[in-house]
Amino acid sequence: MTGLTTGRLMLRRWRDSDREPFARINADPRVMQFFPATLSRKESDSLIERAEAHFAARGFGPFAAELRESGRLAGFIGLFAPSFEAHFTPCVEIGWRLDADLWNRGLATEGAREVLRFAFEEVGLPEVVSFTAPANRPSRRVMEKIGMTYDPAGDFDHPRIPEGHPLRRHVLYRKAA
Repeated sequence: MTGLTTGRLMLRRWRDSDREPFARINADPRVMQFFPATLSRKESDSLIERAEAHFAARGFGPFAAELRESGRLAGFIGLFAPSFEAHFTPCVEIGWRLDADLWNRGLATEGAREVLRFAFEEVGLPEVVSFTAPANRPSRRVMEKIGMTYDPAGDFDHPRIPEGHPLRRHVLYRKAA
């Protein structure tokens, strides 16, 4: 799998040159507002390595999202099979993380629509899920714009977030092929 293209984005495999801009994105408190912490350079690099390993093992993963016009790394948009256990796993999740100065331009929605098409038409997945903290209205809006449906019975406590942490509770969205 080499990549996907939308009007404004190239969704592609990761390159070494993505490490520095991706680390900057992951170190931004605005970007990481709905995660327990910002990421160090080492943690950010590890995320790229896990993404590439996921592509190697499953044939899909979190794509590096590049702006076609400039070649600038915007963040990631893609698919991932979570390794934690919950009532809805095993599953494949769609997710995104974009540089804060690129928010509110429809890029996450544009890329996520193409990733869903890829998930259903090329990978052949029967369903894709997405989840986030209830307060993450921007991501929830993207989930709704790409046709995902909130599943109130699916709400869960994220097992990788400590008990008592304000972001532990998550909402679950689903979309079937």
